[in-house]
Amino acid sequence: MPVLNNLNGLKKTIQSIEFQSFKSVEVWIVDGLSNTDTQEYLKTLSFPFQYLSEKDIGIYDAMNKGISLSTGKWLYFLGSGDVLEDKDVLEKVFSKPYSDDISLISGKIIYEGETIPFIYNKNKKVKNPSWNFSMWIRNGLHHQGTFYKKDLFKEQKYSLKYPIFSDYWFNILLFKKNSKCMLSDVLIAKCNSDGVSKIGDWISYKEEIRLKVALSSKILVPFFYMVILPKYFLRQIINSYS
Repeated sequence: MPVLNNLNGLKKTIQSIEFQSFKSVEVWIVDGLSNTDTQEYLKTLSFPFQYLSEKDIGIYDAMNKGISLSTGKWLYFLGSGDVLEDKDVLEKVFSKPYSDDISLISGKIIYEGETIPFIYNKNKKVKNPSWNFSMWIRNGLHHQGTFYKKDLFKEQKYSLKYPIFSDYWFNILLFKKNSKCMLSDVLIAKCNSDGVSKIGDWISYKEEIRLKVALSSKILVPFFYMVILPKYFLRQIINSYS
């Protein structure tokens, strides 16, 4: 769980974990040197909550540190302010064994916040997971809806070259490697939709093009521009009326 100066959000997230009926968890909070109030709160936490507080160079750097510190078989990432949907979420996900070839488990999430992506239902605000060739068009797995086997990160952690979409980059990388993902109907979490990846400015879209080209071929640059430019312009139109 990466955090930086979001004490109220952090408390909400921790409470949603404390209430879980499934207790076989460890929680690493990676703090990028937050303010004094947050630092003092972290000192009051007890196991399974543990924390590392030191300067980082962004959210994915913090998450890579959490990956290195973790000891479990499955990894899951929550941002401060995001909450698990109900007290039985983890029990529902891990109530049955999975075959050894399953590397990812991904369920649904609900968006909360003002910046609801226009492609989702404005009333339900639900994102359903998908794991197919459409990954090259848009990220089919929401980060707060997906559990990753730790072994997936042995060779490669999140790339710091992509400060906005490194989770998307990593998902496409896993898709290219034919990693097997189990799609679940479980509603996993409620997530803040106001993060940097949902702003929709041209910087983020350029990064999306760059990561896709890096994972495919430069000859596909025109194709990715053809796919992404309409999304960008539609987003600007939607934003102008919101």
